[in-house]
Amino acid sequence: MQRYRKLNLYSVSIAICILSALAVILASCEDTTFRSSVPTYPVRIAIDTKAVFVDFTPENLNAYITVDKDGYKRPDGKVALPVSVMDAWGYGGVVVYISMFGYGAYDLACPYCAGRGLLSPCKMHGIHAECPKCGETYDLGCGYALPSKGLSKEALRRYNILSTGDKITVTQ
Repeated sequence: MQRYRKLNLYSVSIAICILSALAVILASCEDTTFRSSVPTYPVRIAIDTKAVFVDFTPENLNAYITVDKDGYKRPDGKVALPVSVMDAWGYGGVVVYISMFGYGAYDLACPYCAGRGLLSPCKMHGIHAECPKCGETYDLGCGYALPSKGLSKEALRRYNILSTGDKITVTQ
């Protein structure tokens, strides 16, 4: 009986130590969720690559389409299609881009300016998105939309993209 009590107290002590250690570990973990200075706005875009009049296929690297309140725009800035009531284009507009890593979709709002309370949609110049207010450029050719001048510490906000046949769907 005495031995049974010792074993039982010993097991309870070990269990308490393990649970205490686990609680300390969980309490000390940082939140690893990506936070962006760009506010979260809805994104729902469906692109029919045959309807936008751009060679928007994976073989055509560095092709892109931008979408904002004015519509779906080609690289020359002309509107290819108007937006529908079902479309949502994020905070500063969205660019859907083809790099050597495949399709990518990014919010065009500059994170550096958004962190200071300004909405400054970037303008596309080849493989770069450039903020007209602060001058930061973001390299889309690398597949991550990373800042290149060093003003911003954040990449452009990235969105989910699904490509099936001639359809590309962009969501939050």
